[in-house]
Amino acid sequence: MRTIRHGLILLSAVGLGLVSGSDLMSAGGTDVVTYHNDIARTGQYLNETVLTPARVTSTLFGKTAFFTTDGKVDAQPLYLAGLNIPGVGLRRIVYVATEHGSVYAFDAGTGSTLWKVSLLGASETPSDTRGCSQVTPEIGITSTPVIDRSRGPNGVIYVVAMSKNGSTYYQRLHALDVVTGAEMFGGPLTVTATYPGAGAGSSAGVVTFDPKQYEERAGLLEVNGQIVTVWTSHCDIDPYTGWVIAFDAGSLARTSVVNLTPNGSRGGMWMAGAGPAADAAGNVYVLDGNGTFDTTLNGAGFPNKGDFGNAFVKLATAGGLSVADYFATFDTVSASNADTDLGSGGAMVFPDFVDGNGQTRHLAVGAGKDGHMYVVDRDAMGKWNASANQNYQDIAGAIGGAVFSMPAYFNNTLFYGGSGAKLKAFPIASARVSSTASSSTATSFAYPGTTPGISASGSTNAIVWAVENKSPAVLHAYDATNLAHELYNSTQAANSRDSFGAGNKFITPTIAGGSVYLGTPTGVAVFGLLSLAPKPPTNLRIIR
Repeated sequence: MRTIRHGLILLSAVGLGLVSGSDLMSAGGTDVVTYHNDIARTGQYLNETVLTPARVTSTLFGKTAFFTTDGKVDAQPLYLAGLNIPGVGLRRIVYVATEHGSVYAFDAGTGSTLWKVSLLGASETPSDTRGCSQVTPEIGITSTPVIDRSRGPNGVIYVVAMSKNGSTYYQRLHALDVVTGAEMFGGPLTVTATYPGAGAGSSAGVVTFDPKQYEERAGLLEVNGQIVTVWTSHCDIDPYTGWVIAFDAGSLARTSVVNLTPNGSRGGMWMAGAGPAADAAGNVYVLDGNGTFDTTLNGAGFPNKGDFGNAFVKLATAGGLSVADYFATFDTVSASNADTDLGSGGAMVFPDFVDGNGQTRHLAVGAGKDGHMYVVDRDAMGKWNASANQNYQDIAGAIGGAVFSMPAYFNNTLFYGGSGAKLKAFPIASARVSSTASSSTATSFAYPGTTPGISASGSTNAIVWAVENKSPAVLHAYDATNLAHELYNSTQAANSRDSFGAGNKFITPTIAGGSVYLGTPTGVAVFGLLSLAPKPPTNLRIIR
């Protein structure tokens, strides 16, 4: 994340909810340029000075706008706190990608469209559903893009889009100028890849990436100058294997490829839309879905044929993608066969913790369909043992349901919202995650559970935001120090004032600059202080 600060702090009138758009702009803010706010995927937005527990009430807070789009919004909206538009000046911009294959740049202050670009080629349409009910009614842009402020003259947003022309399917990587929407670096680049292996769909000892068999659901990751993509299938429609493909952020050239099930089948990375996580050294962490795992290990303890289905995998990026370490449950093969794999949830990298012996621990966490919370030591993840799990912590039953979501982290607390379960807060002390929640919500979140986001001003005024996937969907705001204390939900105001339509099952709230942005089947709902509803533009120039 890059922090942008302009001018002075907000005036005391904010405390009364009396804030002008110009005051909000001068307050500064933090960009949200990637899934769940940072490459560790913590979900924290720590520069929120407008939304505080005292102001997030149904009297002062609610739905302030709706940005209508041409298709369903499955990707998390992204946000730039201060973008200099030639001839206009600084603007706060929200970037939205749709399943119709379009990308929008909305002015957060006015709700106007700065630009809209279709990523469909000539005579192309978005992909059909490929016989799968998970992404409907069409597949265009499913994964959350990533923005790099340092690229090109203005900054670049990277997007993967799927399309078709007749019976031919395409997966393409686009790099768009954040000010104009123009394609950069000679893009778009058609995604192609091959890898040595005799796995599903292979020929003559080579596995080939077939664009019609794959979907880029998991958010894009930029790390060490590379755009990392991970791929899943459509409802386990064979044949498919576990592709991870990296591209140069400056040229779009493919830099490296690894396949996590090259001699087996399946093993895609769905992860409820969560982007792969990364640590400060550039190592990447994914939860691989149900697929082949080789229980015959080589001398280093790795699967002898390179098949890592249903495993928590660490990938090195230096010198090209490669598996550096992994953890697999003792029952990984039977779990894959029973479709109770890890791949339904997202992985998160913790900040460094010090344990009871004074040792610094480098940890990560993930969970999937079995509802276990798997904490791994990133320096020694545990690999596979037929008799028992050898990871750092295995916490069973605490989440309360299967996980089809992503956790969040704030102030030595882990927040998890399992399917059919309450959103829960788990304290962390001496580098150990408690198996007992310190607080939980009154509401239980139906399938797929909920992926929380957190806003705070540094370490104070923390709010946990969560979306309930039903029709109509419900936005909840909770006191981060006690989830039993609900500050607000979108059903509280009279006359359905804050209703925003049906739920989107994997949507993650984006909290930034005094607003909360939620993807829906028809656009993006915007919530904030009612006194700060977007105003019509006076000098915005529509660029594209």
